[in-house]
Amino acid sequence: MNVIIVMPAYNAAQTLEQTYRDIPHALVDKIILVDDVSQDQTVEIAHQLGLDVVIHIQNKGYGGNQKTCYLEALKAGADVVIMLHPDNQYDSTCIPKLIAPILDDKADMVMGSRFLGSNPRDGGMPLWKIFVNRFLTAVENMTLGLHLSECHTGFRAYNRRFLETVPFLLNSDKFLFDTQIIFQAVAFGFRIAEVSVPTRYFEEASSVGLGAGVPYGLGTLWTAAQYWLHKRGLAQFDLFDKQLEQVMSRYYQPSILGKSK
Repeated sequence: MNVIIVMPAYNAAQTLEQTYRDIPHALVDKIILVDDVSQDQTVEIAHQLGLDVVIHIQNKGYGGNQKTCYLEALKAGADVVIMLHPDNQYDSTCIPKLIAPILDDKADMVMGSRFLGSNPRDGGMPLWKIFVNRFLTAVENMTLGLHLSECHTGFRAYNRRFLETVPFLLNSDKFLFDTQIIFQAVAFGFRIAEVSVPTRYFEEASSVGLGAGVPYGLGTLWTAAQYWLHKRGLAQFDLFDKQLEQVMSRYYQPSILGKSK
């Protein structure tokens, strides 16, 4: 298995090195950092650490950054792709546990849950975030017919077949990307698993504030509505229907999907 870590980075200079040091490097073949026009020394530090670095010419947002991350990982021949935030909010030492269900062929997508067997308040998660997380997760579970403990974690892993199939290029360039890809996982019949990870909130860790949280929450509810309508045949959304190769230029398919144009 070719295991690749992707890091969607923005102003992560203060935390990148510690995040990198905690990675169990014996399990990882490559680390790709995609910089989204950081204004600090993120790129310089990434080069010093020997990471593969991709630099956006303009800021594309969190979801837009992930799109580049996954395309680069597929291009590099990844069998397993781990998304790890370089802000050290998620514990890099949990990577073996995160990818185990994929390596054991028990899941196609794995999420690190801060609510599974632990109290996120112990790690400093604000009460308002807990409330919103619980509410939106309940809506998503009800719509999808799942029993996930958390749908809003940024610590995730995917197998290659998953990323070659779901049309993630159609997803939002903002935080809503993380919600949409869960709905796509269910729409395309992929297996989802969860593992417990600790909660870590501190000054340098990035976090969705109230300003970005409101449109994210509304977007999550709209995505749930879209999926509900799509599943019942009342409306059709490419987000849950077309595969990645159908929304990608055929000229890029040989290098990313290994298919002739």
